[in-house]
Order: sequence, then C-alpha cells, then structure tokens
Amino acid sequence: MAGSGKTTLMRALSDRMGVLGQVPYIINADPAVAHVPYVANIDIRDAVNYKEVMKQYGLGPNGAILTALNLFATKFDQVLELCKRRADEVSHVLVDTPGQIEAFTWSASGQIITESVASEMPTCVLFVLDVPRSRSPTTFMSNMLYACSILYKTRLPIVVVLNKTDVAKADDLVGWMRDFELFQKALDDDRDATYASTLTRSMSLALDEFYAGLEVVPVSAATGDGLDALVGAITRAATEFEEGYALEAKASLAARQEQAEKDRAASLARLQADVEGRPAPEQASGEAAPIGLSDAAGSGLRTSMGREVVDALESVREEGGAAARTRGELMREAPALGVFANGRRMPGWEPSDDEVAAAQSAEAVAAIGAAEEEEDEEVEEGEEEALQAVREMARAMRDKAAADKAAEA
Repeated sequence: MAGSGKTTLMRALSDRMGVLGQVPYIINADPAVAHVPYVANIDIRDAVNYKEVMKQYGLGPNGAILTALNLFATKFDQVLELCKRRADEVSHVLVDTPGQIEAFTWSASGQIITESVASEMPTCVLFVLDVPRSRSPTTFMSNMLYACSILYKTRLPIVVVLNKTDVAKADDLVGWMRDFELFQKALDDDRDATYASTLTRSMSLALDEFYAGLEVVPVSAATGDGLDALVGAITRAATEFEEGYALEAKASLAARQEQAEKDRAASLARLQADVEGRPAPEQASGEAAPIGLSDAAGSGLRTSMGREVVDALESVREEGGAAARTRGELMREAPALGVFANGRRMPGWEPSDDEVAAAQSAEAVAAIGAAEEEEDEEVEEGEEEALQAVREMARAMRDKAAADKAAEA
C-alpha cells in the first residue's frame, strides 16, 4: 500500500539477500517515484517519462501512473526475456510496484505483468502493511480485505508483511489474525461503535478462514529485523506455488491464448470478407465488431478492388530482409512505443508481432486510400472531359444557328 515503506523494504530485502549469498534481479515498475534507494536492473522510468505522460494526455497523477503501466506492459514480454537471460546468475526477481493498489492490482496492465511473471517462474505477492496506521480494528480489517481481494484477483501465494515494527509492535495485529476473540475484544474496546465497527465484526467471521492459511511476517525495513524470516516465507511461497498454483496458472494462460487465437482468426476472416466485398462471417454473441479497413480508410471498399487489396496485403506480409528491418526501425517510433515521452527505450527492445501487424494494416490502408484517390481522380477527369464535350457541342450548335440566320438574311 502507498506509504507502507515498500520501496525501503525492497532495498533492505535486496541487501539482506546479498548478505545471504543470493543475487536478486530488481525491476522498478513505479513510474512516479522520484528516487529509488536500490540499483534497479530494469527501471520503468527509463522507458516512460511520467510527467510528460501527464502533459501529453492531460491526465492527473493516478491516470498517468495507469497509462505509464499500460505502455510498459506492451513491452513486458521483452522485459521477461531480459530476466531469463540472467536466470543462471540471479536467485530472485523482485518487482517494486506502484503503491496505489487500484492502479496495479485492478488494471489490465497489472494483470498482464503479474500473469506474465507467473507463467515463467514461481511467483508470490508481498502485501506490505503499515503497522502504526493499522492499529485501529476497523482500519486493520479494511487492509485485510484488500489482501484478501488481491489473493483472489491474482490467484498467487500471498505473504502479509507487517512493516515498521521499529515504530510500533505488530503483536496485536498478529494476535487478531490468530485469535478471533482477541479481535472481538478490540472491537468492544473501540470507542467508535458505529455501523462500520458492526460491519467489521461481521466481516471478521468471514475472514477467519482466510487467516488460517496466511503467511504473516513482522519486519522493520529500517532496522532489518525480521528480514531472514521474510526470505524464508518467500521460499515457502515459491514451493507452494510449484505444488498448487503453477498448474492452475498455466492452464488459465493456455485458455486465454487459445481464445486469443480464435479471436485473431475470426478478425482475419472478417478482414478478408471486408476487402473482398463479401458479407462478414457471423459473430459470436457478445463479440464486439471490429473496425474494418473500409472504416479505417474513410470510405467503402469497392468490390472491384477486392483482389488488388488482397494481393497488396499478401505482398506486404511476404516482405523480408532489408524491408523487414526497415519496418522494425520504423516501429520504434510507432505510437505504441513513441508515446514513451522521453524517447528512451530498454536495450534489446524490438517491435512485437502485434506492432508489425499494425504496420502492415496501416500500409494496406494507405494503399487502399491511394487507389481510391486515383480512381476518384480518374472519375473527375472523365466528368471534366464529358462537360467539355457538351460545351463544344453547344458552341457548334450556336455557330450553326448563327450561320443559318445569316444565310436567310
């Protein structure tokens, strides 16, 4: 959570892992942080200028964080490639996420990043809690609901880290999770007997089962207390992932990839029908109709042009060698990457298949537009010639009438 000391904990944890002979690989995924007290192997700020995103898109702080994460997620497959190259050299990959829970956990980009990491390596979530700010039973319950929602959203092992134990002891919080009666007594002693406290009392019953299998580690990122226990909890979470979560995560990823392939095939079929002037195949119920090339070009495609467009698309797809490399260089400035406002990109980043496909579609659209403009120009030239012929005919008729009149005179 924001303000819970997660970035400080990241520094302390990486330092402690170094002392234990482990080598962490650190990714900073928080675009709005001004300074990180650790050395980030990959930093989102090298790819996205947070303030420029706010300026260019007219966004507030949270909107800019979300947009920056969306941009970062479009290249996360290449981030994973960089991590896999170091697989033999590092023991852990640590990802420092934005403190705004809703900006990461409940966003599409956060889900992409989380599931991408989980598909490649054992993964767990560290939910960092600020102990001094969670000593109220109502606040504590609110934070635990967040932790529960993250568990069911990510479907990954979760470790609750009770941070800042150098400021306030975490014994009460641990006791509330281990003994239902202690939490009820704390609610009884709370002077704020409102509807919220009554609701908290009811919710504590629902979360009692959640607490039973929850890994809880009190630590102090400032003094280093409890870090060895945290490293041990992470190791146990990795084992738990391999034994139970990995199969489910891989099955879920395979199902999504299969659905994505079906959607891509259906979209290609609709595109083919569009360019050939045939009726589009029927869509499954609930499936959104994509924008076809005819819409993108700004006018309907003429049936007579269908074969030419298909040939153009095929020729674009068959381009290789120098043309492909040139297209790759152009993709570095494509909208999906060009909006990285400061223009810097990670070493080794290359255009994705989706970006190349987008470029091919753009080239096809441009070819279609040029062909239609040429045809329109031919039509305009033909109309002008016909009009000129009518004018000449009218002029000849006037001359003949004048000559007949002169002859009669």
